[in-house]
Amino acid sequence: MDRFPLGYNTYSVRALRWNDLQLIEYASSLKLDAIFLQDSTDPGINDPAHWKAVKDAAARAGLWLGTGGSAVLPKNESEFPRSVKLLGESIKRAVGMGSPLVRMLLAGDREHLPPGPPAQHVETMIKVLRAVRSQAVDAGVKFAIENHKDLLCWETRQVIDGAGKEFVGSYLDTGNPVFVMEDPMQTVETLGPVAVMLHLRDSVVYESRGGIAVQWVPLGEGVVDFKAIVGKAKEVCPPLAVFIKPITGRPPAILPVWDAEFMKKYPDLRAADFARFLALAKKGGPYERHMVIEDVPGKAAAPLTAALTYQQREHMERGVEYGKKVLDLGIRWRVA
Repeated sequence: MDRFPLGYNTYSVRALRWNDLQLIEYASSLKLDAIFLQDSTDPGINDPAHWKAVKDAAARAGLWLGTGGSAVLPKNESEFPRSVKLLGESIKRAVGMGSPLVRMLLAGDREHLPPGPPAQHVETMIKVLRAVRSQAVDAGVKFAIENHKDLLCWETRQVIDGAGKEFVGSYLDTGNPVFVMEDPMQTVETLGPVAVMLHLRDSVVYESRGGIAVQWVPLGEGVVDFKAIVGKAKEVCPPLAVFIKPITGRPPAILPVWDAEFMKKYPDLRAADFARFLALAKKGGPYERHMVIEDVPGKAAAPLTAALTYQQREHMERGVEYGKKVLDLGIRWRVA
């Protein structure tokens, strides 16, 4: 593509607690081309009447709209029907909202994968997807698997290829790879040819006592070379939209890569890929700008909620400007 349409991922501004229609209005105010409604908390999320309202609002605003569900990998055979049902429900909601894609993932991270080797999970996910192939094809939608903190990129590619590229593609995310010790550029190289959308999130990656530290930061302020990422995407990706997706406000996570017990969780990690990740860490350093660290799982109520809310919006708008002015993304904002 000569130029990618530009959108934003609504999960990045979740602290504002806007409903779906407000999120669409926000996209329009930023003069974006697309919106991805992720993990919506709108009270009408399961109401077909609400789906139609969302579809109509996006159409009036001239926005491409995407949506979907979350983790669906069954923990055991007894959960297989539940996974199939979840995907079927996601198809109905996507069609009702006018989304041609259904976002999904296997698990939140490697810790939440069921027992067994990654190859087993690849085969299980292929079976689940094939069970709903006819529903997806008949509805005219594609499943978009987010490369999360569970599988490595080449394993996610195995799921897509094994299930069938005619109805499964990649929700290509640049923020998650560092948590599974991958260079985001490798993820783009591997999943780009089967990508159906591209979500941009930046990270700092650096050597630290106990291992390698990783932390998500505002777009353009980390170690990821996004000019190179977008350039590679133009080479290998089919036509798609690019979404700004900063997730900030979280402390650095230390990956204890020199600990044998930790590395047992990654028997599938290839030496050349790990070396590439270490090279990225050698170039990086801690994030030294101001950031409110309050988006921490398990905290009942953040004392700095107002600051976090402001930060999410400010980081989003900073990221949108970076996407437009530095990465030359987007179409609509250029029209006076």
